[in-house]
Amino acid sequence: MKILVLNYEYPPLGGGGGVATRKCAEGWVSLGHEVTVLTSKGSGLPSERVESGVRVIRVPVMRRAQATASMLSMALYNPVGWLYLKSKKKQFDVISTHFSIPTGPLGWWMAKHGNMPNILTVYGADIYDPTRFSPKDNFLLKRINEHLLNSAAAVVAESSDIRNNVYRYYDFSREVKVIPLPYSPIDFSPATREKLGLVSNKRYLVSVGRLVKRKGFSQLLQAMALLPENDVELLIVGEGPERETLLTKAKKLGLMDRVKFLGYQSNEKKFQYLANADLYVLSSFHEGFGIVLQEAMQVGLPIVSTNVGGQTDFLEEGRNAFLVPPRDPESLAKAIMKLLSNNSLRTAMADNNRNDLNQFETETVCKKYLAIFREILDGRES
Repeated sequence: MKILVLNYEYPPLGGGGGVATRKCAEGWVSLGHEVTVLTSKGSGLPSERVESGVRVIRVPVMRRAQATASMLSMALYNPVGWLYLKSKKKQFDVISTHFSIPTGPLGWWMAKHGNMPNILTVYGADIYDPTRFSPKDNFLLKRINEHLLNSAAAVVAESSDIRNNVYRYYDFSREVKVIPLPYSPIDFSPATREKLGLVSNKRYLVSVGRLVKRKGFSQLLQAMALLPENDVELLIVGEGPERETLLTKAKKLGLMDRVKFLGYQSNEKKFQYLANADLYVLSSFHEGFGIVLQEAMQVGLPIVSTNVGGQTDFLEEGRNAFLVPPRDPESLAKAIMKLLSNNSLRTAMADNNRNDLNQFETETVCKKYLAIFREILDGRES
């Protein structure tokens, strides 16, 4: 098949949705298909090149930041993408569109005018966001989402939580297929704590993500203030618009000696920090899925996580994680201390997480998508 992949973010731009898109695109290529990705152009990135067999085309949208997209850059993606694709509608068999907003309108337009099936994958915040302006609460965006969902040849959600939110908030009655995000273990060179500037006798919590309100880092700082001061420290890996707000809060709570804001890190360095930590903490108010949890599972970290979002598909209380309510620093702190004080439980959770990672194998996930593509194409032919 000749597959057109649409996503306004694609690495190194964006977060988990872009990473998942890249893994699918590369997985489809490895299975013998021809894949073109149309995404946003960022500073220093080429307009077009082949990456791991995938033809990646980047259109100019005035994107400035790597971690987050401005409203302007998201708004420009559809018209600029349309200008690029309007003469290329016959070059593809199927469209894989990622995020209903902002990417969805371009997938809808290509499907309508190119007579191609459009498979729409929704990730979470494009459907529901608990911390800010949410599409479900805006009359226009809600209607746009309903139109995009109902006009797609098929709808895929990365978790049962997102699937349920589609049914809960939108007028949509067809099947939403649940396909988890693919994951391929990352190769990295081990590093000692000393090399990373960490102390051998400290216990380190680690959390990775964009510094945005939805990730709940403010609540995590409040939980840190409730933990023992002598030997528990926190590593936060990531950049984003909330950085200064979080730094101010850490100072106010007297945590500057116990919290390291590490900023953006390469995959190599990020995994070195993960491998040297004692447990992973996810404090998000809502998480569509959580690639960061897969990364924690790879290095065998036990997990403390909030209990709202796609992570509940694969995190099980007491088996590989402790789950707590969002926006509850006291419960978060209690779960962290319960795990830090039980060596045998941490070891058992670590082993379970390493073993559970197999369910996200990239080829398996890619084949689930390909089965949908083929079923739809065969139906159109018949």
